[in-house]
Amino acid sequence: MRRESAGKYADPQSRPGPGTPFILRADIAPLAGAALTDSASRPSPNDNHLLINAYTTHPESPLLSVTRRIADSGCNLVDARLSTVGRDVSVTALAQGSWDSVAKLEAMLARLEREEGLKLVWYRTGAKQVQSSLLPYIVEVVAADKPGILFQLADFFDRQGITIESLHCSRYRAMQTGADMFSAQITIGVPSSMHIAALRDDFLEFCDHLNLDAIMDPMKF
Repeated sequence: MRRESAGKYADPQSRPGPGTPFILRADIAPLAGAALTDSASRPSPNDNHLLINAYTTHPESPLLSVTRRIADSGCNLVDARLSTVGRDVSVTALAQGSWDSVAKLEAMLARLEREEGLKLVWYRTGAKQVQSSLLPYIVEVVAADKPGILFQLADFFDRQGITIESLHCSRYRAMQTGADMFSAQITIGVPSSMHIAALRDDFLEFCDHLNLDAIMDPMKF
């Protein structure tokens, strides 16, 4: 007689014989759950990052050499920056890949440094943490050039607990008058708990005291 609805045995022949111990397999579900949890906690096989800084003298550029090695190693280029400061060109690149690919890239960079004479610095790092509590704002400053302007700006934001995410500043001579000028474009991360109007007032008062012309606006993209 079949008793499927009773939750026992659908096939009478599958019943254990007399004296056979009955084992309740209640451990199956917990083990499956534990396996899933363990798998989810393991790092991704491609979660290996290498930060690379390369320098050459203008007009040469390290961009082609560095990006070619990243591609040939099987790594992926996550982020990159190129800038010319003085007579030197610098490239900063973040590569991501498997452990083997990153190790291969490190060997290729060592060979590149020896053979082509590039100045290279690289080290293992990690992905940038998401900071959803920080609001991006753009700060622009223009003033007559004088020593210490950038330090004073950096000190102001540091005392406020505000991070500087990116910065570009330069000294130039005004075409119209020949005056030596200072210019800075700064991206900052403002804590969402901070009162924006009060911060802007404090910053503009700070700039007025130093005779700096400045604005602070939210990043809209």
